[in-house]
Amino acid sequence: MNHAQLIALGRSLRVAGEHGQQLEDRTTAPNTEEIRQDLERALALLDDAVSTPKPTTRCPEHPSGPVDPDAADLCLLCETRRRSGQRTSRPHAAEGEDDAPPARVQSRHRVRADQPQPRKRWIPEMWNGQAWQMCGTPRQSEPEAEQYVTQLLRGPDAASAYRLVYAFTDHEVLRVWGTPSLTPRQPSDL
Repeated sequence: MNHAQLIALGRSLRVAGEHGQQLEDRTTAPNTEEIRQDLERALALLDDAVSTPKPTTRCPEHPSGPVDPDAADLCLLCETRRRSGQRTSRPHAAEGEDDAPPARVQSRHRVRADQPQPRKRWIPEMWNGQAWQMCGTPRQSEPEAEQYVTQLLRGPDAASAYRLVYAFTDHEVLRVWGTPSLTPRQPSDL
């Protein structure tokens, strides 16, 4: 089972767990068709993870591909693509300069160019009276995250405010529902 399969299976099981929480909290009839589809999706991911051979690389694209021990992710195919990209994008060296590539140093930390693309996700947060706290699993799509927040707002013990944080390595975007009210400090707190 590779890392990508573990992540996908974990997400689908969290969604199934949220259905379980909704069944405990709700007094209305549950959407059994949606629950069945989510459980079938989790079972299909588990079957896929069990039936695939053990990965030989740490590459999400080529988990059973050929191995390059010098590559950061052990994938010969991706390392070949990275090397060829570096060679073509490198400007021509002037006469007399050494044309040898720089020495590669083994490290457990990778160069940013070697990393896969950053993940984009929407994180639901609620105002607990003093600070924002995470109140659910991060979602990959904005409509799904907004639907989750509206369900929380309709719940019996809704917070005074909710917000979605669009987490990305370069920037963050906030969308806020409601107004956070600061709790007044008592004289004993000072």
